[in-house]
This record gives sequence, structure tokens and C-alpha cells, in this order.
Amino acid sequence: MEARSVEAIPQGREWQYEPKWDGFRCLLSRDGDKVDLRSKSGETLARYFPELVEAALKLKAPSFVLDGEIVVPHGKGFSFDELLQRIHPAASRVKKLSQETPALFIAFDLLASPKDRDLAAQPLNERRPALEAFAKGHFKGSATFRLSAVTTSYATAQKWLAQSGGGCDGVIAKRRDLPYQPGNREGMQKIKKFRSADCVVGGFRYATNNIAGRKVVGSLLLGLYDDAGLLHHVGFTSAIKQQQKVALTDKLEALVAPPGFTGNAPGGPSRWSTERSAQWCPLKPKLVIEVSYDHFSGMRFRHGTSILRWRPDKSPRQCTSDQLKQKAADPTKLLA
Repeated sequence: MEARSVEAIPQGREWQYEPKWDGFRCLLSRDGDKVDLRSKSGETLARYFPELVEAALKLKAPSFVLDGEIVVPHGKGFSFDELLQRIHPAASRVKKLSQETPALFIAFDLLASPKDRDLAAQPLNERRPALEAFAKGHFKGSATFRLSAVTTSYATAQKWLAQSGGGCDGVIAKRRDLPYQPGNREGMQKIKKFRSADCVVGGFRYATNNIAGRKVVGSLLLGLYDDAGLLHHVGFTSAIKQQQKVALTDKLEALVAPPGFTGNAPGGPSRWSTERSAQWCPLKPKLVIEVSYDHFSGMRFRHGTSILRWRPDKSPRQCTSDQLKQKAADPTKLLA
């Protein structure tokens, strides 16, 4: 069951609201001594999270299917960066991280239980009470399983959205009158809080396709200064209108000069780096652009950003990471 992105929280008695957790979506199922963790793309996650498998086998229920989110606690919130580190090919590394940064499973739906193996066919207003009863009977005493908060109050959902951050990056709205909707987005909507930031354009990458036989910009590489005056690469935007690419490329090419980024640079060593990620052109720190983003953690924009406007009125040195600091609610308070 997937969510459709919308701009505003829907209203009406047919909706219930949940926090949108910033982790790995997962269907966790148990059948006797067999436990399966399945990602949204259909890939198995069990080998990366052996502590979840072990915890699932300790629950008294011999068979069940839970829909939920895998997260890794960090301080008063959850860390997506530490969660990413858990996807590692080496078994020894997986075992080590499962002990150092153990994951939690946040349950928000129950699709099968020992009492009803076909709960998915029931409407959500029947599945949610079944989930709460299941959690009350089986999660108590477990350090791994948590129950996600839920509300039918539109005002509470608005508050959650306003305070999103630290591992909760928005609100999920679900139709209470519908059965589970696998493979479509009819019964679930997601709403994120978008913010803006002024960034220095510290470099760019060329697009893979040319225009009129010439190379043109494909993405802008964004930077922010730290307290020591170093310009760190924090993300990118590729939301450049086609008709503007030729003129923008001319402007960028006139500013090409090393080093571009004086702190963290694009294409740094990691197992996710590709040959293309290291191919970028550094720029003099002259251009400032305001972008819209939905999540910032670990000194990085989690996703690509959208261009709001160019800021010729703003000094590049004013573009610091301080502007992204926010006070978020403690997401652990939304768990039971």
C-alpha cells in the first residue's frame, strides 16, 4: 500500500492521521520459526536487521503480518544516515552494527494475526483496533517493537506536520473505510513540510543529453558555510527549466575555477559513489540560490531540491548551515 503525495492534509471523518516516519518501509511477517522482512521494492531486508528477526521470533504470536517502518534511534530522534549504514554487504559489519545501532520496528498496520489471517480485507477502522490489541498483547516488554501514534483530529495532524523533524518528516493520512490497498495509492496520502534555504552554487554537472549539439548544465551543486568558513557540499537541484539551460550554462562556465567546495565535496569516497558522481565542475562562490527542501540531516539535503529564485541580493557568506537549524518535537513521544 503506497501513498500519493499531496500538498495539504485532507479533512473528513473518513480519514485518520499518523506520523510519517523517516525510515525503511517494511512488511514484517512471521510463520512459525520463519521471519521475513520485505522492503517496498520487494527486496528482503532480513539479513541486514538480524535483531529484528530475533525480536520477532520472541513475540508470543506464532504468525502475523505487520506493516511498518524500520528506524534507528539516535538521541531523541532517529537517524536515516545510520539506518543507511545498516545496508552493508559484509556479514561481520552487519552483525557489528546490529549491536551498535540496533533498529526499531514501528508498526502502523496489521494485515494478518493468529485470530484473522485475512485482516487486510477488512477496513482500516477494524484493522487499527486489531493492531492496538495485538501490540498490547505482544509488544509489552519488547525493546524492538513500537506502536505508531494515530489520531482522527485534524488539528493534531496539523501540529505533527508543523513540528516534523528528527525522524518524523510529515503526516500520513489514511482512509478508515477502505481495506488494505496493495499496489495503489487510493487509500493513503502523504504530506511533507517543505522549507527553504539560501545556498551557494559551488559547482555543477553537465546533463547527459546535449541541446543543439552543445553540452548544457544538468544539475547545480549546493553548498553551505560552516563556522570555520568552509563551504560544504550539501545537495543538488536538477529542477532547471529546459529553455534556461543554455544561458545558465554560459553563466556557469564563466565562473569555473577550483576548488569550488573547500569542505566536504561531491563524489567523496563511499560505496554509493559512482564514476559520474565525481565528474563535476567547481565554481567561484559567486551565485546564491534559494531552494525548497523537505528534509535535512547529516549536513545533507535528503532529496533533490526545487529552485525558488536566484538571490543576487544575498552575499554567499551569508549562506550558513545555521539557517537550517530547527526545533522539532521529540518523535519518540509518538510511539507506544
